[in-house]
Amino acid sequence: MDNQKGKGLSFAQRIYLPRVIGLAIGCFSVMAGIYPLNLPVWIWGLLLINGFIWPHLAFQLSSRSIYPFGAERRNMLIDSVLGGFWAASMQFNPLPAVTILSMMMMNNVAVGGPKMLVRGLLAQLTGVLLSWLLLGVAFNPHTTAMQIYACLPMLTLYPFAVGMISYQLAIKLAEHKRTLRALSRTDSLTGLLNHGSWKDLLQASFQHCKQTHSTATLALIDIDHFKRINDTYGHIVGDSVLRELSNKLKDNLRAEDLAGRYGGDEFCVILPDRSLAQAQEIMERLSQVFSNYQHPDEPQLCVNLSIGLASCRPEYQDASMWLNEADKALYIAKNTGRNKVSIGAADTLMDSVLSKP
Repeated sequence: MDNQKGKGLSFAQRIYLPRVIGLAIGCFSVMAGIYPLNLPVWIWGLLLINGFIWPHLAFQLSSRSIYPFGAERRNMLIDSVLGGFWAASMQFNPLPAVTILSMMMMNNVAVGGPKMLVRGLLAQLTGVLLSWLLLGVAFNPHTTAMQIYACLPMLTLYPFAVGMISYQLAIKLAEHKRTLRALSRTDSLTGLLNHGSWKDLLQASFQHCKQTHSTATLALIDIDHFKRINDTYGHIVGDSVLRELSNKLKDNLRAEDLAGRYGGDEFCVILPDRSLAQAQEIMERLSQVFSNYQHPDEPQLCVNLSIGLASCRPEYQDASMWLNEADKALYIAKNTGRNKVSIGAADTLMDSVLSKP
């Protein structure tokens, strides 16, 4: 309910300024329309209330409501009732009446689409009938020069104000869209790329290497005995260890290196334009830095990394072969004592071939 109230209050705040501007300048259009008609004094009082007091009262009603959005939609229907009332009170003088009614219709469509448009039209009809009941039915097809000039601010300033607010809203929506897109690509705990996003970039990196014959090294990183850490110290400590590793990755990698959380306690890094030897040096340094981590509440906690490396090789047919080779290298690291950096069998074999005289 708090979330609904927050959204509704934001909506009411966006409507407030256009209503203040629209009703103020619309008031002068209506004044010009009813001036020649010798209407009762109370009509002028009602017009001033509608033009200069109602916008602020409407905002108070919606902002103090439990459901501001629903209250604001009701306020807009009241606007439509009053719009129909003033159009009929002006005896449907063409330019002022059309100006007032069309602006009301624009507001209703913008807020609620066709459904709100129909409700707004019914509300305008209610206002027309109320005016005819109180003032009688009359039509005046003639628009004076004064009435034309009085409508010009409504025809220029109000659409400008609505356009500016729509532009600001579009900017906010674009920012929210970018934020949501970024959130959909990142892991919520670590802030690194999530599994799906990283796999997409792995495929793109593999294709780039194949097309440009460039080098890249893939690293799979596993926190040694992470389940034991969770079982011994709890998941809160375990989560802090995961975040610490993600921070160390951000601190020790370049901007173009692609780090992600592959799943659980397993992380993955694509190192473009890095040879196997360079990647091994980077991962050794990362392992050393991470092993110095001390949890503030658990000083006896020790953490280490097992890391598997694999370079992108010409004989690989797809990215999964590259990933599988790094996974094999990680398996070697984990099964030969852990806390080490291991190289895939294909790379080890190639190195041994190249080193032979």
